[in-house]
Formats: sequence, structure tokens, C-alpha cells
Amino acid sequence: MEFLVASALAMVTGCGVFLILRGRTVPVIVGLSLLGYAVNFYIFVMGRLVSGSPPILGEGELPIADPLPQALVLTAIVIGFGMTGFIVELALRAYRETRSDHVDAGRGLPGAAPIELDVERREAGSLDERRASVLAGGDVGAAANALLDARGADSRSAAPDGGER
Repeated sequence: MEFLVASALAMVTGCGVFLILRGRTVPVIVGLSLLGYAVNFYIFVMGRLVSGSPPILGEGELPIADPLPQALVLTAIVIGFGMTGFIVELALRAYRETRSDHVDAGRGLPGAAPIELDVERREAGSLDERRASVLAGGDVGAAANALLDARGADSRSAAPDGGER
């Protein structure tokens, strides 16, 4: 029985690690979930493999099941479900921004969509200039209007493919 449980635990852990090392976000999410299941299974098995024992102490000298690993696993399942939902949302957000589900999207890999940083750098530079003019005694309202105009011009001048029109 112990060999079967250890083999199943090793198989789930191995599949989880294999999927975590993949290059796409969906297999990474599934791999993280499998690794979480493997940890839960390990904690549950540490509470001893006793079949047919009562969960609470009764009359007699029967071995009882340890309730602490069961409580820990139940808590870990709830936390794991919440973390999986959060990671799925992060993956969807990354896909919407990069148009790629590759883990290293935007880092110069073949097939990965580049992340546009030029617009952000331009906005940061113009924002720093406007902040300096406000700190030097310039008009706050004029600086805010200029910032909004610059952002609108940047979004209108950028073509959908990332180049200038």
C-alpha cells in the first residue's frame, strides 16, 4: 500500500513539475494546481494510512485517524482554489496586454509579441517635465490639461501594429 501511495505521489509531483516548466501559461497554471494537489496528498498521507478507523476517539483501543492533517488539507484546498483563480486572472491580463500566452512574452523570444515600452517612456518623460514645471510654480490645471492632451495624442498617433501612422 505504501509503495502504491508513494508512486502516485511521485507521479502527480512529476507531472506538476513538468507542466510548470512549459512555456505557455495554461500548462503552468495546471502544473501549479497539480503540485498543490501533490502537497495536499503528502500532508494527508502523513496522518497515517489507517483504513476503517474512526475520526474521533471512541470506546476501545482502536487506532484513530489524525484530524490535524485533514484540517490542514481542507484549508489548503480552499487557499489553492483562490490562488488558482488569481493566477488565471493574471494570465488573462498578460494575454490581453501582450497578445501571447507565452510565459516570456515580450522578451525577444521568437513568436512572442513585443511589449511596447516606447509610449510608456515618452509618457514618463513628458510627465516628469510637467511635474517639474508644476513644482517650479507653473499652473497645475494647465499641466494636467497638457498631460491629458499628450496621452490622447499618443493613443491617436499610434497604429494598432505598434508603429507610427
